[in-house]
Amino acid sequence: MCAMNHTSQTFFTRGNTGPLPNYEMLREEHEVRVLGAPPPAAPVAPTVINIHSETSVPNHVVWSLFNTIFMNWCCLGFITLVYSLKSRNRKMTGDVIGAQAYASTTECLNICTLVLGILMVTAIIICFIIKPAIIHQMISEMKKYFEGFQ
Repeated sequence: MCAMNHTSQTFFTRGNTGPLPNYEMLREEHEVRVLGAPPPAAPVAPTVINIHSETSVPNHVVWSLFNTIFMNWCCLGFITLVYSLKSRNRKMTGDVIGAQAYASTTECLNICTLVLGILMVTAIIICFIIKPAIIHQMISEMKKYFEGFQ
């Protein structure tokens, strides 16, 4: 179903069998309605605009807690948790600018902690995969070396 404004509905009903007005007449009539003064019979209703003075500042506490528990390399996860709690405290006291500063620092530290943690876990997994092959190669080299002395 096509959405129509009020003026087009009055012209395109079944009851109206006369010739259809052209686009120019519709546009002029619309401009007169938009730019003209309100009719005297219509009451003027007040417009209420609610302005929220509280800005949403993310404090990243859950992300920092995850990094503290699972990705706490060199205590970087603990530092992110401290900064996120400082951001939350500044937000509670009403210091939005300070809360935003701590929140952006927390976000950067969380990203660094997460990337460092992923790299360290990947390096450990690679070491566990490569380690048996290296040990096997070292043992075979040692056997060859000591067999030459006999």
